[in-house]
Amino acid sequence: MKKILITGANSYIGNSFKEWLKQFPNDYLVESISVRDDSWKEKCFMGYDAVLHLAAIVHVKQKAVDKYFEVNRDLSVKIAEKAKSEGVKQFIFLSTMAVYGCETGYITSKTPPIPKTPYAKSKYEAEKLLLDIEDDDFKIAILRPPIVYGKGCKGNYPRLSILVNKLPIFPDVESMRSMLFINNLSEFLRIVVDNRLNGILFPQNRDYVNITELARLINLAHGKNIQVTKLFNWSIAIGLRFSKTFQKIFGNLIYDKSLSGGPESMVNGIPMNYETTSFEGSIMLTEAS
Repeated sequence: MKKILITGANSYIGNSFKEWLKQFPNDYLVESISVRDDSWKEKCFMGYDAVLHLAAIVHVKQKAVDKYFEVNRDLSVKIAEKAKSEGVKQFIFLSTMAVYGCETGYITSKTPPIPKTPYAKSKYEAEKLLLDIEDDDFKIAILRPPIVYGKGCKGNYPRLSILVNKLPIFPDVESMRSMLFINNLSEFLRIVVDNRLNGILFPQNRDYVNITELARLINLAHGKNIQVTKLFNWSIAIGLRFSKTFQKIFGNLIYDKSLSGGPESMVNGIPMNYETTSFEGSIMLTEAS
């Protein structure tokens, strides 16, 4: 039986992962701890096979940007050092696609990280420090996922869903986005733990997401049939040149599929068959009442 310790007691990804593993009741023992105060220092890490570190700060006020580095970088390294000193064999760190610093683009193995926000910078600095303490007995796995979505998720996806359900029409655009359904991420994490994988990892859905198709499926899940039009495409083209908001919604931002260890790919010699749900099925599950 694998024993997994999750940092971040209220983490959406952590709670979803715990729920996912319930289908394997004899294979995993999962516990979560809060690291909001220093009480985690009293927790014994001995006996755990892996620590899944999900605790992080995503948004703070401009005057408190140092908090990003205190929590996302320094705290991450301290927890990893404790895990290593107490015999844990694997530390899994959730980083972000934002380390590449781009609103649009095609990310390959040769694309250099150029983080721009304090959040992204703190995550990238943590990555480098964590890799410095890796050795043969203590493996570091760093995940740089794209936008993660699923039932009960927070962030950009639910805002888009609310907007789409209010609109009578939606632009018909050609766009591609890497996205990751929460169940697919949970299965990816299970494979990472089972095989003690390490390195920088790029989980994503098998298929890139087109924003117009996403809007159509969201509406379909609610029994609606949104109309699409190319009438506004000229204004979107202008917006893509000058507006980060337009770039986030309508721009292309994808990982090369060779990075992602997709269903037909291998990571460290391990087959990564982690797509449990099709894109259409994932939207239906996410939007289900």
